[in-house]
Amino acid sequence: MSHVRIVPATATHGTAPPPRPRPAPTWWVWLAAWPVTAVFVLSNAATPLYVLWQREIGFSKGTLTVVFALYIVGLLVSLLVSGVASDRLGRKAVLLPALALALIACLVFATATSVAALAVARVCTGIAVGAVVSAGMAAVTDVAGAHRKRLAALLASCAMVFGAGLGPLLAGVFAETLPGPTVTVFVVEAALLLTAAVTVLRMPLGRPARVISGRWIRVPSVPAEGRLPLLLGIATFGPGITATSFVLSLGPSLLAGLLHSSSRVLAGVTAFVMFAAATGTQFAVQRVSRRTVLTAAAVCTVAAMAALAGAMRAGSVVLLVAAALLAGAGQGMGQLAGLSLLNAAVPATRLAEANAALNVGGYVPAGLLPVAAGYLSDAAGLTTGSTIFAAVLAALALAGGVVVMATRRRIVEPG
Repeated sequence: MSHVRIVPATATHGTAPPPRPRPAPTWWVWLAAWPVTAVFVLSNAATPLYVLWQREIGFSKGTLTVVFALYIVGLLVSLLVSGVASDRLGRKAVLLPALALALIACLVFATATSVAALAVARVCTGIAVGAVVSAGMAAVTDVAGAHRKRLAALLASCAMVFGAGLGPLLAGVFAETLPGPTVTVFVVEAALLLTAAVTVLRMPLGRPARVISGRWIRVPSVPAEGRLPLLLGIATFGPGITATSFVLSLGPSLLAGLLHSSSRVLAGVTAFVMFAAATGTQFAVQRVSRRTVLTAAAVCTVAAMAALAGAMRAGSVVLLVAAALLAGAGQGMGQLAGLSLLNAAVPATRLAEANAALNVGGYVPAGLLPVAAGYLSDAAGLTTGSTIFAAVLAALALAGGVVVMATRRRIVEPG
């Protein structure tokens, strides 16, 4: 009698599917957003301190907006490579050097005695932020997994705007209440960045799928299925972040002119309230259709510019605060909708590059228009410069709203 050995199917070679990785717990999805928050705290921490540096070093409003915009130059240069590098090498390989560069920026800020030092610190900050908005936001989506993409988009977007608002609030309060007004906040921020580095090292991320070919340094792009989501995101996120960038760069000067006060706490609180509006709005609209959110983002930015022009003409602090709140809401909703649509349409192997493309489209006008407004304000006065800026940006936001309305039927809602 012959003996037949029955081998279970799971033991045969080449027939068993590889085991699926266990999804990370939800608390890890939240924690994965922390490095994004920590780096964005640095992105705007200098905002309330510029009036101190202006007095100590001596430079104009035009120079101030250039120093501010150098951050965006560094960010855009970073976005040319960080998205591709993240998709090829993995999120950690991009995030850890970015955090190290952010720590260097803290050191330079804390010891700055010249415009050149401020410029170097802003460029380093921009490069770090560029890496985080591509690799960091994609890392949140990777940790969340396919079944939690909507949560991932919400947390990544909120982490960005919450950190952007927390930085100037901490800087303003520390500068008014603690010794070393231009030093203390960067010491605290360095500690936050170290905790973010530990988080990245422990983050449950798999190895990247090495399927991408082409140049390492290139203008970020998306696959064909992601082009419409990218266009819609840029059309609303771009004007929104340009509005908030203007408030960050010239907001303290506007407040000083209207209130005859250079309070660093007030400048920090204004920035924080603006980004708190961006954060709260995103949680409020997380269940709303992305078509509606995109439209509302455009409407809020147009309304913000109307309030800004009114504030300058009437000398109204109330209208200026309203402009900041509306600008924050416009950026927050445009950013959330853009990230959500990209998360749903773009495969994971191109997601960091897609995030980079969205931010390139948003930060280019955010770098150019406030600089132009700053120099125009030096030449023609702050009221005239701010009013012209508001009119131009309102027109761009309105055009973005028209694009959204024209393509409403083609927008595929995320699952």
